[in-house]
Amino acid sequence: MGKSIRIKEYGVFVKSLRQAREEIGLTQVEVAKKLKRPQSYISKCEAGEQRIDVVELNKFAKLYKKELNYFIK
Repeated sequence: MGKSIRIKEYGVFVKSLRQAREEIGLTQVEVAKKLKRPQSYISKCEAGEQRIDVVELNKFAKLYKKELNYFIK
């Protein structure tokens, strides 16, 4: 795991990612199917083990019906 993933701000980011999913009532498996990714990818994103680029974050945001700034605090 890279140093940048462990910083506090990234921890806040991944927490908001999980929270957004839970607010809309989707499981990791459901999100994975909708984003055409394995469930393990969603799990690693939410655990901070998988970096998410802005293009991928935009896909999450659209699915979760959130603005991008919801994830960046």
